[in-house]
Amino acid sequence: MSRVGKLPIPVPAGVTISVANGVCTVTGPKGTLVQDIHENMNVVVEDGQVIVTRPDDKPDNRALHGLTRALINNMVTGVTTGFRKSMELQGTGYRAALQGQTLVLTVGYSHQVEMPPLDGAAFTVETNTLLHVDGIDKQVVGQQAALIRRVRPPEPYHGKGIRYRGEFVKLKAGKAKGK
Repeated sequence: MSRVGKLPIPVPAGVTISVANGVCTVTGPKGTLVQDIHENMNVVVEDGQVIVTRPDDKPDNRALHGLTRALINNMVTGVTTGFRKSMELQGTGYRAALQGQTLVLTVGYSHQVEMPPLDGAAFTVETNTLLHVDGIDKQVVGQQAALIRRVRPPEPYHGKGIRYRGEFVKLKAGKAKGK
């Protein structure tokens, strides 16, 4: 049995889960999420927990077993507490600001970079070099953070750029001086 897939998912108070026609719907205090479930996976809601089972031990079904359980667990976590990715800007003059819902990044280009949020994501700028991406869908939050990081990834010589909070960038040595 899959070590991840066999674990039951506890359903917190205030969260309702329904499975019908291969679609799992999770509703909670922060919103509603919908996920298609593979036809080989069997999802049952009973006694305040969700149990995912598979028909056999074929490699495809084993992989889907853990994946399905993890997706449903992320949906339950998203509608109760939500997800957050924190990002830092490092570099002289690098800063972030909000104009309405749009994130405006000044990261060393001749122009400012404006980024509208994806559906289901929201920006919070704590300081001009620290920003957060919040949302209930883990995939959307991660995708939005990756799009922000892609604007100016950290470079390996000075470490300037946009990075995830706590990310370590190994710096390379510069050119060696002449003889």
